[in-house]
Formats: sequence, structure tokens, C-alpha cells
Amino acid sequence: MATRELDDDQLERYARHVILEEVGEEGQLKLLDAKVLVVGAGGLGSPALMYLAAAGVGALGIVDHDTVDITNLQRQIIHTTDDVGEAKVASAAERIEELNPEIEVVQHRARFTAENAMDLLAQYDLVVDGSDNFAARYLTNDACYLSKKPLVSAALVRFEGQLSTYKAYQPLGDGKPNGPCYRCLFPTPPDPNLVPRCDTVGIFGAVAGVMGTLQAVEVLKEILDLGTGMAGRLLLYDALDQTFRTIKTNRDPECPLCGDAPSITEPRAD
Repeated sequence: MATRELDDDQLERYARHVILEEVGEEGQLKLLDAKVLVVGAGGLGSPALMYLAAAGVGALGIVDHDTVDITNLQRQIIHTTDDVGEAKVASAAERIEELNPEIEVVQHRARFTAENAMDLLAQYDLVVDGSDNFAARYLTNDACYLSKKPLVSAALVRFEGQLSTYKAYQPLGDGKPNGPCYRCLFPTPPDPNLVPRCDTVGIFGAVAGVMGTLQAVEVLKEILDLGTGMAGRLLLYDALDQTFRTIKTNRDPECPLCGDAPSITEPRAD
């Protein structure tokens, strides 16, 4: 059977990847074969989608029910002024088409819910959480754990961001889980009245670019099995001091999802 190869146009487009010993032609073919679901085409999803498309991730699914608002444009760089009022999934798909026509973009204009989460994840290899609320993060975490799909999750507010990868479903060589799930770190959602939102406390726009781009980096590393992943570690970013801090995170044996006696068998948003 003939060995698959990049065609001439692909070799030229992805030349800077191909000359990396750690990627090469074989790695680029892995990227072209990969299917990634991005939950949210906002501040985090925008840079993540742009860099994943530029890198040649072959299929990108986008889940978002919202339309582009002019207040989004300060940080959601995949959208433009002309897109105001348009569905975010359509606007994002247009920009990806302009950047890399080779990429297949699947638009899921809907809320990511407990009812559709498992069906959506079944179509993809890996998930990027670009949501902006705790309910969606719990839901995405549960669905990824139950579907056994890697989850690259980030969050941000004001001048700060955080990032981790969750693969608690995957046992290591010693039989222990590959780090905690999101619920291990954040067992219960905070009081909604105490949670700062960017529409009330603000967000330094470029921080979204930093964190969304880091998500793209981690997704590409997961696909290519490169370097040290973020499973079992939480990255904390402070833009005002321009510092990155990484802390070790542990699985909670009492976690209702991935613990020793789990009680969650279906995705839920709390």
C-alpha cells in the first residue's frame, strides 16, 4: 500500500512545521487527520481556532449559539466589524476559510447542553473549552471524561488567566489516573453573585489572546504527543506582573465524576 504524503501545496504551506524534527511530514499528516471541537467562538475560541486552522488541523467543529456584538471585537479577533449581528459560528467559519481553505469547518449553532454534548463529542478527537461560565465548564468536563476525550480548558478575567488539560479517564503506567478532572479542582460552583464577569469587571483583551493561543499549543502537542502536557498541572498567568506560575494538581478520591465512588454518569452543568 502506498505511503500517504503531503502534496506540493501542503509542503509549502506547512514548511515551517515540516522542517521541525519533532513534527516533520508524519506529524503534519497527523494534524491534517485530527478533528477538534471548540466550545465557544469568543475570546478564547477565537485565537485557538485561528492557530489550529493555520497549523492544519483538518477538521474544526465550532459550538456557539451567539451572534457577534460590537463589544466582542476588543478581544474576539476571529470576528470583524462587518460581522456584527452575524452568527459567531458563521463568522468564524468565514475567517478560517480565508486563512486556510483546506480546513473542514463544522458549524454547530446551538448551546452546548447535557442533551447534545455526548453526540457532539463523538464526532471529534479532542475538545477545547472556550466557554465563559462555570456551568459550561462542568458540562464540558463531564462529557469529555465520559467520552474519554482530552480536554484543554482555560479561563480568564480582568488581567489573569488559567489553563490545564484534563485526561483523568486515562490511566498511567501505574494504573493511576492521568491527573484530576475539572471537578477535582473546583468541586462546587461559586455563588453566581460572587463570580466576576467580563461584562461587569472587564477583561484586558490581549489576555484572551495569550490564553487561547496557549490552548492551541496544548492541543497541537496532544495531537503530536510532544513535550510535557498540562494534565495534572494548572498554569496561572498574571498579565500585570507578566508572570506564569505552574502548580501541581491532584485527583480528588471523593470526586463525584472521576473519584473512587463516582455518582455522575451523565454530563451535567453543576
